[in-house]
Amino acid sequence: MTKTDRHTGTTDVVRLTDVRKDFGDYAALDGVSLTIGAGEAVAVMGPSGSGKSTLLNLVSGLDRPSSGSVVVGGQDLGGLDEKGLALFRRRTIGVVFQFFNLLDDLPALDNIALAGQLSGLKASAARERGLELMGELGIADRRDVYPAALSGGERQRVATARALMNRPALLLADEPTGALDSRSGEQVMQLLADLNELGQTLLIVTHDPRLAAQCARRVVEVADGRIARDRSTAVAR
Repeated sequence: MTKTDRHTGTTDVVRLTDVRKDFGDYAALDGVSLTIGAGEAVAVMGPSGSGKSTLLNLVSGLDRPSSGSVVVGGQDLGGLDEKGLALFRRRTIGVVFQFFNLLDDLPALDNIALAGQLSGLKASAARERGLELMGELGIADRRDVYPAALSGGERQRVATARALMNRPALLLADEPTGALDSRSGEQVMQLLADLNELGQTLLIVTHDPRLAAQCARRVVEVADGRIARDRSTAVAR
């Protein structure tokens, strides 16, 4: 991949300011402030119920804070209606899920190209971009293969290509190695590390300290809805 600056107009790709998220009487997040600069790779870690998933949902615009502000890619998500949030998700972020979320009845290339078409690209342009990404991620020869016939690592590469289709300012990875065997997990870790080396901003939610060590330059530890620690880490690449 060629290294390009996709983050014009703002230094901070993510900026959360005093964010609180309540579910009834329970505060899933309580006064969280977090900034992620362009080109950073940040891993969010913590036990189940600590607030990691809530944080990810707020950054991706799938949920709204009870108070505080969430700004991603220069866009204050609090000022967007549901249609605006949907457009934001398509244009500004890409998401890599633990269980891939591929469409079983479409071959790999069509799974990838569909993301572009949903954002308004013509089918031919979406397929061209999809083929470009498949080549860059080393799976061009799997273009016509259906998800069921792909290995776990290949499926996650297809899912990553889909997430990168619209050149997102931010790539979110939610437990990206959680459903993979050790070998496939190592491949995905290296893929994420390589993407960050090329300038892609990453926010990774994980329980896996190996993933955080290999892919992240910062580790944010969350406990009881608050940031307990925010530290730099040596990246083993």
